[in-house]
Amino acid sequence: MRAIWTGSIAFGLVNVPVKAYGATEDHDVQLHQVHDADGGRIRYQRRCEVCGKKIDYEHIDKAYDDGERTVVLSGSDMEALPAEKSREIEVVQFVPSDQIDPIMLERSYYLAPDSKSPKAYSLLRRTLEETELTAVVKFALRQKTRLGAMRVRGDVLVLQGLLWGDEVREADFPEARKDSKISPQELKMSAALVQQFSADFTPEEFEDDYQAQLRTLIEEKLKQGDSLDTEKTFGAKDTDTQEAESGDVIDLMEALKRSIARKGQPKDKDEGGTEGQSGTGKKATGTKKTPAKTKTPAKKKTTTTKTADAPAAKSKSRKGA
Repeated sequence: MRAIWTGSIAFGLVNVPVKAYGATEDHDVQLHQVHDADGGRIRYQRRCEVCGKKIDYEHIDKAYDDGERTVVLSGSDMEALPAEKSREIEVVQFVPSDQIDPIMLERSYYLAPDSKSPKAYSLLRRTLEETELTAVVKFALRQKTRLGAMRVRGDVLVLQGLLWGDEVREADFPEARKDSKISPQELKMSAALVQQFSADFTPEEFEDDYQAQLRTLIEEKLKQGDSLDTEKTFGAKDTDTQEAESGDVIDLMEALKRSIARKGQPKDKDEGGTEGQSGTGKKATGTKKTPAKTKTPAKKKTTTTKTADAPAAKSKSRKGA
């Protein structure tokens, strides 16, 4: 991995030199846009509205417009900000880990020691482990001052960006506050269903269904072109799933009973189907990894076909993930 930031953790008068590395990566299939009529590549250009010329990034500045006046901010202006020039991760508080709401968590970074004598790094790591606290820190990265949570994961310190308090919207939904009447039997059945799904969290058992299906779609398109039969490739939609997505109001108790009965069925044979199929015998949506994973096809010239852009999905990780 390549370090994206070099600086130090300021822990009182203790200085801990560190390097920051991106802790996560994107696994999405990379798609580009084309014209549906002729397959021509669609590209975006940075073009000046005054001179009409295409502009390189090195000649692009930023600007602020208040409706009447415009202020242009050059790269040197931005770099002159005191916070931007800071190379410190400043520890401002140590707080109980459960006080950090997961909704505030952003991207994660590994912090590795950047010194021939990593004693200060080890001391801070051990202190966080033994006190079971999380350090709230402030740091600057990519022209933005950020709030962060620093904790221990395995043998390394992890820095997770946090949203500022005013960036989290208030949840004001009157419908959610309505006190619906829940019978003891409904609550008992719901708890039984939860118990059937209960297990230790093992993230490596799960995969991104959308990306796996997208890779299959690309492979089959390369083989069959526009004659592809998607129902034959992916199977017919599950009847129960169709009912749930139809929006029809169904009896809650009946839905709970059917869910519990369905969860209790053998995994290898479900309503006459085989495990892993997408028909009435498909495995539970969620979904756990299949043994073999189709690789992204190698680039080659073929007849251009349309596929929708895959939306970027960000996952939020909770403490201890």
